[in-house]
Amino acid sequence: MTQDPFVPDALIVPVIPPLANAKLGRQLRQVIDHKTKPLGALGRLETLALQLGLIQGGVHPVITQPQIRVFAADHGLTRHGTSAYPSDVTAQMVHNFLQGGAAINVFARQHGLGLQVVDAGVDAEFDYHPALLDCKVRRGSRDALSEPAMTEAECREAIEQGMALVEQLPGNLLIVGEMGIGNTSAASLLLSRLGDLPLADCVGRGTGLDDDGLRHKQQILAQVLQRHDAATTPLAALAALGGLEIAMMVGALIKAASQRRILLMDGFIAGVALLVADQLAPGVHQYAVFAHHSAEPGHDHLLRLLDAKPLLKLQMRLGEGSGAVLAYPLLQSACAFLNEMASFADAGISASNGDAAP
Repeated sequence: MTQDPFVPDALIVPVIPPLANAKLGRQLRQVIDHKTKPLGALGRLETLALQLGLIQGGVHPVITQPQIRVFAADHGLTRHGTSAYPSDVTAQMVHNFLQGGAAINVFARQHGLGLQVVDAGVDAEFDYHPALLDCKVRRGSRDALSEPAMTEAECREAIEQGMALVEQLPGNLLIVGEMGIGNTSAASLLLSRLGDLPLADCVGRGTGLDDDGLRHKQQILAQVLQRHDAATTPLAALAALGGLEIAMMVGALIKAASQRRILLMDGFIAGVALLVADQLAPGVHQYAVFAHHSAEPGHDHLLRLLDAKPLLKLQMRLGEGSGAVLAYPLLQSACAFLNEMASFADAGISASNGDAAP
């Protein structure tokens, strides 16, 4: 057992503005219900439009300059064989992002989204590239089986860098993606600890482990949890168990929510970052639109913890922010019908009771 020296008061996070607004909610509901359609006929698109209006504080939500930031880092725990791929793949995938060849590049181009990669802690050095942001805290996290993955100072720096990065972002919608061999292990550990869930419910095959590999991964992660059984607060758990890219995403999500940006959430690992962010700064999750239901088994439990209903279920488990980008057009459509669709009164169509629509 370790006694983590993390000092919670050392990190200052912004207050998240409350989303609940009964008056605005009634106004949005009235606008939605008086569009030229039966009540509720647009289903989930209606609740999505309502949420977007509440996030932006008006009845005419609009998405401007949407941004994707893919956070990359390595994990010292992978030396114990917890991933099907070697750690070198993290740096190789960063090069692939910068060359425009990854799935997230393809989908970002398709939908015209701004994309940059953030080096939060890759165990490699990169030449300058305009699409790469150098925020490296250290070259990979430490081996969490023998010591905390991050020191107090490193964890705090990663969170603060994430917040500072968002300060410089244009637009009002943020997608956080990630790349890091071994980061499903870190996410599983954090979900188990902070969600008070059995570890077996939180651990999946990650990059494609076979049955033997999955059993080995579960055994190693169980030892890690026991090693850091004193790390029970969100900050202490993040420092002991998490990854540098997860910590930086935590900071980005907190700052973005404090600025009333829409958080279009990807899958398991980004979702765990949201869980940590919401425990550090209560209310962050209100600004989150959950894009898809990941095939990673821990995501089921995470969604229940956050009372979240994702828009898509495509059996995806890629990460990178890829699932979030696929859901992006649904947010565009929610804004479009709210702003452009005629009301019964506009179109001169009678309401359902046969009277003239108001």
